[in-house]
Amino acid sequence: MQSLKNKHWYTGCTNNLRKRFREHNNNLILSIKGRGPFVLIYYEACLNKDDAFARPAWRQGL
Repeated sequence: MQSLKNKHWYTGCTNNLRKRFREHNNNLILSIKGRGPFVLIYYEACLNKDDAFARPAWRQGL
């Protein structure tokens, strides 16, 4: 996702994208609180957590 405030990109991993995105935009995630609003610019689905964390985009921060 991208912050509309500072234009920075933020990556993450979740099993519930809609819920997590809503939490970010409602300032419920302390690590990036106050940096929103955010827009979703890209997402990728994986069958399991190990596959998600093995992706190069995750390790390199896109």
